[in-house]
Amino acid sequence: DPSLPPSGVNCSGCGAELQCRDGAAMGFLPAEKYRSVLLGTAGPRNPVCQRCWQLEHYGRALGLRLPPEQHRKVVSAALHQAPRHGRGPLLLYILDVLELPDPVLPQLSALLAPDVPAAGLLVVGNKVDLLPADRPGHVGRLRERVVAACAEAGLREAPLVDVRLVSAKTGFGLEGLISRLQRSWHCAGDVYLLGATNSGKSTLFNALLSSDYCKSRAPDIIDRATVSSWPGTTLNLLKFPIINPTCDRIFRRQERLKEEAAKTEDQLSSEERKYLNHLKKQGYLVGRVGRTFQQQKHSHVIDFDPDMLSYSIDEDPKQTPRQHKEKEEFTYNEVKDARWCFDTPGIIKENCVLNHLTENEVKLVLPTQAIVPRTFILKPGMVLFLAALGRVDYLEGKKPAWFTVVASNLLPVRISTLSNADALYEKHAGQDLLKVPMGGAERMKQFPTLVPQDVTLKGIGTTEAVADIKLSSAGWVAVTAHLEEELLLRAYTPQGTVVVVRKPPLLPYISTIRGARVPGTAAYRTKKPPSVVENLKMTKRR
Repeated sequence: DPSLPPSGVNCSGCGAELQCRDGAAMGFLPAEKYRSVLLGTAGPRNPVCQRCWQLEHYGRALGLRLPPEQHRKVVSAALHQAPRHGRGPLLLYILDVLELPDPVLPQLSALLAPDVPAAGLLVVGNKVDLLPADRPGHVGRLRERVVAACAEAGLREAPLVDVRLVSAKTGFGLEGLISRLQRSWHCAGDVYLLGATNSGKSTLFNALLSSDYCKSRAPDIIDRATVSSWPGTTLNLLKFPIINPTCDRIFRRQERLKEEAAKTEDQLSSEERKYLNHLKKQGYLVGRVGRTFQQQKHSHVIDFDPDMLSYSIDEDPKQTPRQHKEKEEFTYNEVKDARWCFDTPGIIKENCVLNHLTENEVKLVLPTQAIVPRTFILKPGMVLFLAALGRVDYLEGKKPAWFTVVASNLLPVRISTLSNADALYEKHAGQDLLKVPMGGAERMKQFPTLVPQDVTLKGIGTTEAVADIKLSSAGWVAVTAHLEEELLLRAYTPQGTVVVVRKPPLLPYISTIRGARVPGTAAYRTKKPPSVVENLKMTKRR
């Protein structure tokens, strides 16, 4: 209905201003529901746009493609605001460790305002739960890779406060991150969550909203951000008020953490164990995130008329009309001097294969559960396909080499010979064998052709990978070869995307996570390491 005025109300899921004028624009709400928002009769729940509703309830993304500069404008405008409370904000830059080197990190300086300098930068490496431990100490090695990526990005505008590794999904590292924020930043100013699309900013925002980092009443008033695998879900700023970490609160929080760390899994409630087992299936690294400062629930006085209980056996009891639940709001005193934690739109990654995929294809490509590495031993003249999104040819070498695929478990890996590879791709791209893209010949007409890039490597031993060949955002192949063995490889990705040769590799000993060789094939049986819970006492086994 183009006649209705702007609402001035933002979607609580993505931050876009609600409107009913254009069904293809962000913030769209059907006219009937939009009128109830304008009249204030939408109910106690904070309103969400049609797009967030579809994502939340059906996992379906409406076809909304914003230009990449739109997201940058929102982020840049927020960072150019005059400092509140006399100092600039703390920036929490969230990067996906699977995407190292992060493509947006070097662009961070361009987003910052020279006249409003940030007070600090804390880099958070997310999704570490998806990667298996190739050897003891792998989390420390991953952190070193993130620190190196920050140095290579040349971050100079904001002082680097720290580098933390977390899983916003399983809770690993989150209690430590909250303690670090409260210890070093206190409540000195606002905090902005920044990062590329699909880095997990909104998932982290939701986790912090349900933790000791926000005011105790905030989870009852502020809705969780909409989370999906579709790039660019968050369209505008979302926020919650940060709790002031007084000495008393920090003491009470530390006491709770000590108490919980002393528990064993057997001492948890059945609901806690059930949820913990669910998280263990999701990732290799799991953490338990609790709350020390919870809003006290007032016991409601039940009003009733004694005469209402004196109905006869033939009469039906009268239904008491349901009282309208008032929407909770912050009081003026609660937020007048509040510091806020902001979730910002993700910066669109350029030269990324996800930009060429449909909604259903993105769901298959982005890993959401613990990645099980798949290792193959290839001779010269053999080819490895990662779905129809990437390909690695082993062109020259004297000995077989090991190729370990680290990608979504839903993406198929196919092995072929060099002489049959082109025919296999021509026949099966868009079909079930290669799975992604999907949609047959018509879909492949729209999909970019694969373009090659030659890669030369020299082996450093049969247990340690020499490099990762990263096939855009589809995943990577860790290459392990005999000592001093020279390999000539040719890697393919869709036109408009890039192949990255990552040295040193992210998980150098990944090829050792494998079972026995499958007879008559190039494949090894897969092996999934056990999950680890960080803040839980291990049960002693006899």
